[in-house]
Amino acid sequence: MISSMTSFDILEETHQLSQVILSSEVFYHFKECKYKLQHDKEAQTLIKCFVQIKEDYEEVQRFGKYHPNFHETSKKVRELKRELDLHPVISAYKKAETELDQLLIEISRIIANTVSPHIKVPSGNPYFDSIACGGGCGTGGSCGCK
Repeated sequence: MISSMTSFDILEETHQLSQVILSSEVFYHFKECKYKLQHDKEAQTLIKCFVQIKEDYEEVQRFGKYHPNFHETSKKVRELKRELDLHPVISAYKKAETELDQLLIEISRIIANTVSPHIKVPSGNPYFDSIACGGGCGTGGSCGCK
C-alpha cells in the first residue's frame, strides 16, 4: 500500500490524522487543563518558586553534602515538589498530559506495526525502552537482542 502512495498522499493522510488528534476529547481536555494552569495565579507562583529552589538545589549539588545548605535546600525542594504534585490544577494538567502522551504513543505503535513488527516505538518510560530491545541496538548482542 505504501509503495503505491505518493508523497502527497502520505502528507494528506498525515494531515487528516493530525486533525483527528486535534479534535479528540483527550486533546481538548489537555488544552483545557493547560489553559487553567496558565491562568491560575497560585499554581504559577508555586512553579516560579520551584524553578528558583531547583536552581539553588543544582548549585548545592555541585558540592554535595559538603555544601553548608545541602540538607536545608534538599528539604525545601522535596517539600515544594510535594506541594506542586498535590495542587489540583497542576495535578490535573499532569494527568491530562500523560493521557495525551499515551494516545500519541499508541498511535505511533499502530503506525509502526503496520509498517513492520520490528520497528521499536518509545513507550514514554525510559526503563521499559531500555529493556525492550527488539534488535539492532548496536551493543553487539550483549543485551540479548538479535
